[in-house]
Amino acid sequence: MDTDGTYGTDEKRPPRAGHVPRPAGPPPGLPPKPAHAPAGPGPSLADWLRTPRSSDGPGVWTYGHAPRAAEEPERTPTRQLISGALIALLAGLLLWSLLWNGYLGGFWLWPLYMFTPDSWAGTMPSVVASYIWYGLVVAALVVGFGRLGRWPELARRLLRSRAVQAVQAAVPARPEEGGPDDPAAWPQLRGAGLGEIADRLGAEAGSGRMNDVDYARITRAWESVRADPSRAVAFADSVRDKGAGACVHPSGARDLPVRAARHDLLARQVLLGTVEDSARNPYGRRGTRLALDPAVLGTSLLAVGPSGAGKTRQLVRPVVESLALQALAGQAAVIAVAPAGAQLGPDTAYDVVVRVGDPESVYDLDLYGGTTDADEAATLLAEAFVGDVPGIEVRRAATALAQLLGPFRTAYGRFPAVPELRELLDRVPGALDGLRTALEDAGQHVMLRELDARERQHGAHGDPGPALADRVALLDRPAFAGFFDTTGQGRPFSLRALEHPLRVRIDLPERGHADASRILARLLLAQFNASAAARADRSLFAFLAFDDASHTLTPQTVRGLQRLRSANAGVLLTLRTLDDVPEALRTPLLGAVGCRMAFSGVTTWDGKRFAEAWGTEWVETRDVTHRTVFADQPLTRAIHAFRKLVTGKAVTTDAVTVRQVERERWSASDLAHAVPPGHAVLSLTSVQGERAAPLLVRLSATG
Repeated sequence: MDTDGTYGTDEKRPPRAGHVPRPAGPPPGLPPKPAHAPAGPGPSLADWLRTPRSSDGPGVWTYGHAPRAAEEPERTPTRQLISGALIALLAGLLLWSLLWNGYLGGFWLWPLYMFTPDSWAGTMPSVVASYIWYGLVVAALVVGFGRLGRWPELARRLLRSRAVQAVQAAVPARPEEGGPDDPAAWPQLRGAGLGEIADRLGAEAGSGRMNDVDYARITRAWESVRADPSRAVAFADSVRDKGAGACVHPSGARDLPVRAARHDLLARQVLLGTVEDSARNPYGRRGTRLALDPAVLGTSLLAVGPSGAGKTRQLVRPVVESLALQALAGQAAVIAVAPAGAQLGPDTAYDVVVRVGDPESVYDLDLYGGTTDADEAATLLAEAFVGDVPGIEVRRAATALAQLLGPFRTAYGRFPAVPELRELLDRVPGALDGLRTALEDAGQHVMLRELDARERQHGAHGDPGPALADRVALLDRPAFAGFFDTTGQGRPFSLRALEHPLRVRIDLPERGHADASRILARLLLAQFNASAAARADRSLFAFLAFDDASHTLTPQTVRGLQRLRSANAGVLLTLRTLDDVPEALRTPLLGAVGCRMAFSGVTTWDGKRFAEAWGTEWVETRDVTHRTVFADQPLTRAIHAFRKLVTGKAVTTDAVTVRQVERERWSASDLAHAVPPGHAVLSLTSVQGERAAPLLVRLSATG
């Protein structure tokens, strides 16, 4: 029960395909509380749990969110309200002065004379009645001129300061502590008759021995118990023995060594920044915080921005960090692919770190993705090797590879290593003769026919063999000696392990072997598309993040992105420019992903593609026409002439025309020149189909 269905590997032998590798470093204990953890400098775990969460659209940071009105109410400027109130006050005082001093006659005293008897004259009742009447008249003047001057609205605006509103929004109503629905008391366990277990976990939370990852992980384990009641006894025993450390991740880790962003594991969100309070954004989203979660990442995200725009620091690392925390909670599997040296967190934050080309790397990369089917392996390799080569059909390349991989696996019980595959593609006599002899000895006539077919097609028009051999040669370099081993001597990582809550980082040798790195990136994307869709258990959210996806996309992988939504999986792709994608794929790529992000500094050429993807909207425009006034009367002409002499401008009248016009949400010029540094324009789509219009966001993942 502690591994929640996952398992490690024997240290004395290499793992089989699909098994969960051991952690990249020694299993750490519970580390010091990272920044932004709920039980750290922020609220306690109990307060964090009791804080309500609400959302009125995709991408909203739900923690303590207070929904805003969808449209901006008509609001009179405060300055205009004050001037109107003062004018009404002065007018009221003037009228009262005129009435009191008799300049308007005594008509306003007639009701007093009509309803008081003459015998009261000069007596105390007459004085009292007079002052009552004066008070009624003053009250009537105050009400009348107050409504005319909009005094109540001005008073409400002055009394309700922004500071009070901010405090009210920051401290929303909570569930009552100790109540039946108090999440810190584990009501779901009490409802199932596990009061003792709930008391143990409640005590762990109250004493500070439980963090947000523990709560999310144990909640996830309880959900698995509800799905399979046979696990209930093991779950109860684990919690009874280990408390907050129950059902721990196979690595033994209960948190990350460090957090670079703010996370809410209860909502599975990571904070990216704040939506700017500007007219470019919808009124309902202005000033709200923006976050990402599997509900939107499941539609995949494409981010474009120049070097230094903050793609790694403000987007890739927070997202990878969020999915790594969810992996520790048994909710996700994340694979981060980046050039060597990218700042995606320490090695101890990952279970597997593959450093391709580094002799000190503990793990290797399975070139064949853990499959045992020669046709499937050939298809994935063909996509990686020649998927970006114009004029070469990937299907024919896959057939050529299958004609070699199938016979080799049949003869030797494994797929060829890179040097062996290169020899077969180069038609080295010793390699082919040895393979043929092994097949003849085993009586594999079907595979011999496959080998004969490859020999007949070699050198024919359109044969992909030479191109495949050239690409394989890029991996058959001294720097990669010992990598991509298929003999069982290494510790290869396979994407077949996506059914387990893994944290994986793959460092590519971009600096010295750019072409090889691109081949491996295409291979990983193709393998991820295939493995994520082929999972029998899709309860874990599978995610692949590319810190640099330049020259990685092919027509087949772009089509595969659209199928990830139904497989509970997603991909994050970052590019310096869309020019790093073949021109024929730029529009399909923007259509295949549900989330699009343009960082500050994109070119107008890239901005044009985003503007087309985001479409247009109806907006209200006001056209003001100034017309010179020509007076007919001599006195009026003289006044106009004097005014022009004083102001230097002719007397004009303004004609205002209001129209509804269709305009681009963000034009190419706006994206290139109107997005400030440290900002980005982001549109979101959830897997349920909810959409958020392009938002100008100030990026700050820490608060």
